[in-house]
Amino acid sequence: MEVTEAAEREDGAVRGRVVVGARGSLGSVTALHVAHAEARARDAELWVVLAWQPPLGGPGARRGGGGTPLLAASRDAAVERLREVLLTAFGGTPSGVTLAGLTVRGTPGAALVDSVRDPDDLLVVGTGPRGPLLRALRPSVSRYCLAHAPCPVLAVPPSPLRADLDAVRRRIVWRRPLDAGDLVR
Repeated sequence: MEVTEAAEREDGAVRGRVVVGARGSLGSVTALHVAHAEARARDAELWVVLAWQPPLGGPGARRGGGGTPLLAASRDAAVERLREVLLTAFGGTPSGVTLAGLTVRGTPGAALVDSVRDPDDLLVVGTGPRGPLLRALRPSVSRYCLAHAPCPVLAVPPSPLRADLDAVRRRIVWRRPLDAGDLVR
């Protein structure tokens, strides 16, 4: 996707931006919808950022033996993934906002913070349940953004349906029968 510079409104003022991360998870789709609503309310551009890294990491991809084709394939896959995420979240182009998609090579937290240009921008990040094992393996993107962003950060909690989905998955893993009454509150 191509990135555009700041657009001007009809009155000559530069439009603000709402920057949001996307990866396709249920939490990121929820954050996309919240960011879309914020962009419409602020009459701002919606910048959707997808961070990617090559499968062999930074130094391994720079050595000889196919580094450039691997990087090109990884970048193309990230662009296609961003298109899929936007199609899944909005069913096409969202109405009422100017949309800019951006794929960035790097870690998600740093990519989001680097995409923010102005203290008047808004950074929207999804949060989610993180157990001790996940915290040890991967740093929290939302915590990184809250600590390093030069603008306000809106942390979106997971959808209430997430707990129900996790409960169903646990029952399937443990091969326990599913009772439909457990899903209705």
